[in-house]
Amino acid sequence: MPVVWSDRHRLHDPGGELWVGVRTPGTELPERADRIRAALEDRGARIVDAADQPLDALTAVHDKALVDHLAGAWRAWDEAGLPDDPGQDRVVPYLFPHPSLFSGRRARLATSITARAGQFGYDTMTLIGPGTWEAARSALDAAVTAAELVLEGAPVAYACTRPPGHHVTRECFGGSCYLNNSAAAAARLRAAGRARVAVIDVDAHHGNGTQAIFWDDDDVLTGSVHVDPGAGWFPHFLGFEDERGASGSNRNIVLAPGAGDERWVAAVTELAEWAATGGARALVVALGVDAAGGDPEAPLAVTPEGFRAAGRALGALRLPTVVVQEGGYDLDAIGELVCEVLTGIEEEANG
Repeated sequence: MPVVWSDRHRLHDPGGELWVGVRTPGTELPERADRIRAALEDRGARIVDAADQPLDALTAVHDKALVDHLAGAWRAWDEAGLPDDPGQDRVVPYLFPHPSLFSGRRARLATSITARAGQFGYDTMTLIGPGTWEAARSALDAAVTAAELVLEGAPVAYACTRPPGHHVTRECFGGSCYLNNSAAAAARLRAAGRARVAVIDVDAHHGNGTQAIFWDDDDVLTGSVHVDPGAGWFPHFLGFEDERGASGSNRNIVLAPGAGDERWVAAVTELAEWAATGGARALVVALGVDAAGGDPEAPLAVTPEGFRAAGRALGALRLPTVVVQEGGYDLDAIGELVCEVLTGIEEEANG
């Protein structure tokens, strides 16, 4: 299986997170992707450089205003002198334009970068630094390159994307994500005539951005298995089972904290069967491995064997498949867990 890669992911150093107003160490670190690559190379993976993609690969799934903001946010922040006064070395929102402020009208584009940051970012943990845009753009490039490899005949291609992307909607970003890589891969497959496309998200947190992007689009099936947001987990307001999409093309399966292999693998299998029944002709797997027991960012308890079994369930669909990396924050385990899923997919896809 080709592994699509860009060294530019290292340009993004989140510099920590702001959690309830307190700066804490970040978990979405460059070492995540480097550990994955090392594990894959140990198993003989073929590394393919991400190809630069045109602007329409981004605007297929994002408003141009969001793209423009992300591309220029750090420069505007730096030119405003904010790294020196008040001494904030990352772009951080301070004001969020809640819809109820505007009596049903759309908010005007804020002039100040400090306010504009909250117009496009919906949390305070997804900070923008000097190289964030270049890294985010390269992640999307990698995902779309993987889609193109599949369109050229590869049964499966894996994009080792960082930063992740599944929390980004058409108009706003958050959740340590800046551009929606999985959605961009799905859009590329669909543009080439692969309708319907299914996006199955196995990250421990709901893929709210992908759900939102394709909510009104019944050519793209979106399914996500994740820890119950009603139990207090990100993204808190979304990811419930009654969210079905405008035409029933969305499916969420929520798990209680502590759920392990049996329930999680059954849910992944259920989503795979749902995609097949729904007529999917291509598959995007939004691959987070933070459902693992011991991951610091989620309360699930999936084992390496569970990840291999989930890979088999997805590979058994025998669909052209793009796998796009999302979460996973246990640096000692992340490489092995990604290998387990990809091996499971290959075992069935090539069987």
